[in-house]
Amino acid sequence: MLLTILLLLSFWSKAEARKNSTLTAVSGIKVGIYSEPGQHRGVTVIRFEGPGAVAAVDVRGGGPGTRETDALKPENLIERVHGIVLAGGSAWGLNSASGVMKCLEEAGVGYDTGEGILVPIVPTAVIYDLRLGNSSVRPSHDWGYRACKSASKHPVLSGNHGAGAGATVGKFFGMGAAMKSGQGSSLISVPGKGKVAALVIVNALGDIKNPETGHIIAGARNTTDGSFIDTEKTMLSLDMSPKISGTNTIIAVIATDIPMDKSGLQKLAQMAQDGIGRTTFPAHTMFDGDTVFAVSTATNAPPEKNPVTMTIIGTAAAKALAQAILNGVVNARPVPGYPAAGKPPGL
Repeated sequence: MLLTILLLLSFWSKAEARKNSTLTAVSGIKVGIYSEPGQHRGVTVIRFEGPGAVAAVDVRGGGPGTRETDALKPENLIERVHGIVLAGGSAWGLNSASGVMKCLEEAGVGYDTGEGILVPIVPTAVIYDLRLGNSSVRPSHDWGYRACKSASKHPVLSGNHGAGAGATVGKFFGMGAAMKSGQGSSLISVPGKGKVAALVIVNALGDIKNPETGHIIAGARNTTDGSFIDTEKTMLSLDMSPKISGTNTIIAVIATDIPMDKSGLQKLAQMAQDGIGRTTFPAHTMFDGDTVFAVSTATNAPPEKNPVTMTIIGTAAAKALAQAILNGVVNARPVPGYPAAGKPPGL
């Protein structure tokens, strides 16, 4: 009897470990990635099933790189998107969205403009990662197509994957002091309502801190001894002259299966930005392009309007994004010249 109980507990434990706690746990969402071997560059594609997802966006950073974000404003015509692309390669990476459009068109997915002509709506945001690998190797039409075709319901990989392949943090004092980061995802359940999840590419100018402890887990390092500089503290005391790299951003997608309209989702994206502020020091700088998309896959029910419930959902979104950022950093692996949180800063 005892052996049976132990076996059952072991099975339950393994099942819990396999439980999906990433963006793809939200109904109607698949995620595909493509990472170019040896080049620290890639694409992450969020693909929506059926008629697409209602979407909005909030941009806080001073240097965004985006495509199709104007269409997501609440006052504009487009209600649903069919995919979202997060890519490396700076503005070159925006080209990968055309491959995703081709993939979706082949699947018969897109905005119906009449007479059978479909135009897939694919908002896109990019990070600058061209200092890792060969700068002439950039996300392409083919990369976007491959990532879209590979989309699945499998748990999203965290670390050096997809658009997170070339992500770094802690660049206020130049790339020589930076550390490797990556892609992260997390999930929160809102009792009685549904799920809220985040997927993020962490490529910040600032340091990443654990909000529970206040300790830096990845950021700018002193090139003499490898210790953390503490960017925020040092920049305010003016102890060092910065070598600011205007090549940063945190880009993210918040997804929920709770019904919401574009106005509600825009507020959700705004509240989710707090997750960046809780973990990233400094955040939303003139040298970051922080962009958060928010989507709802529940398109056949009246949108949530209760302000109390909306506040709870937004709070969950901020917490999910903060956790996704930490997941992206702690699961990153070092590459030549850039240590990662899993290794001592001095290595």
